[in-house]
Amino acid sequence: MRPLYRTFFAQAEFDAQYNPSIALPDPTAPGKHFVATAGRARAELPCTLDVPYGPTREETLDIFPAAQPNAPVFVFIHGGYWRALSSKEFSGVALGLHAQGITTVVINYALCPRVTIDEIVRQTRAALAWTLRNIQSYGGDPARVAIGGHSAGGHLTAMALQTDWAEDYGLPQDPFVAAIPFSGLFDIEPLRYSYLQPQIQLDEGIIRRNSPAFSVRPCKTPLWITWGGAETSEFARQAEMYHQAWQAAGNASELRAMPGANHFTVIAGLEDGDSGVCRWLAEKLKA
Repeated sequence: MRPLYRTFFAQAEFDAQYNPSIALPDPTAPGKHFVATAGRARAELPCTLDVPYGPTREETLDIFPAAQPNAPVFVFIHGGYWRALSSKEFSGVALGLHAQGITTVVINYALCPRVTIDEIVRQTRAALAWTLRNIQSYGGDPARVAIGGHSAGGHLTAMALQTDWAEDYGLPQDPFVAAIPFSGLFDIEPLRYSYLQPQIQLDEGIIRRNSPAFSVRPCKTPLWITWGGAETSEFARQAEMYHQAWQAAGNASELRAMPGANHFTVIAGLEDGDSGVCRWLAEKLKA
């Protein structure tokens, strides 16, 4: 019998690698943490919520401006395997960034199966284009924008980096000064055989168009490609594969795991201004 993908023969094998809740003592704990931290961020920080960037109801973003004008900007793209969650569960990422003097933008987008991953990619690109064109009105510096995302948001970060920004949007070809995908999916084919397939509905075309490890373009944006040190071997392999593809195109990237982190705590550093990830972003976003 031939494997479905690499050395995997059955759905249970894919789920063991790609369902990060399986190994948790309490699978509800990460969601509770995200919701509580997001509520604290919206209560404590100045913010403008639900700013439309496109014509549909889900095409909105939340802006957490820094205290000083003309601040650098970080755009965060949430995860949820393209079929769950929203910007509102991830307001907490602004806490550490605000402490570093960075304006934070958290993108919302429509979810599968109501829309396809193709459409989610389009919405992500539209949100980033809107931010580059409009963030100055919210005290941000459009020349100092970094992007990043978690899990599916890491995938969307990579898809944003392969965009032809000059040809398609009339923007600088490499408009982001840095990017950081956390536990991203860069070859989405294995998910076709997982518990996710009924909702994300992958087919050959969607997989081909939306597996960024196989379509990296030359790009001046430096990356930190990261994942949790306690995650499964497939998340490590996905990160390593993308790092190799990124560098093979002549681009700059660092490959470093977050020691001891699981799939959900890998983004915890964004809540702490003294963390390594917040310091890395602050350094990259300096004038």
